[in-house]
Amino acid sequence: MRSILVVDDDPFIRKLILTTLEDVATMQLIEASDGLEAVKVAERESPSLILLDIDMPNLDGIETCRRLRELAATAGATIVMLTAASRADAEREAEDAGADLFLTKPFSPLDLLQLVDKLGGKA
Repeated sequence: MRSILVVDDDPFIRKLILTTLEDVATMQLIEASDGLEAVKVAERESPSLILLDIDMPNLDGIETCRRLRELAATAGATIVMLTAASRADAEREAEDAGADLFLTKPFSPLDLLQLVDKLGGKA
């Protein structure tokens, strides 16, 4: 089964995303609380879609994105960076690291659903 990996150090944001997607996503939903955990989980689960926060402790989203692109399990995954509008340079850095798309926080559940639908993650 294809899966969506949700990576954010804020448990509230992770819960919001998972709750938003749980009833409509046709993919398995998995989560990680930081970049280091995300790399381990991604290597094991091979998600096809990764929702990745940029600002995290231990390993930020930019470096996590680089590492995910180097893994055979996630080299072809779609990586959507969750960005705070306050970091103007973040999108360029994330794009250079291999990110495909961006979703600016705060985002509405509808924006998230539309994005996942566009990427083929729901029926």
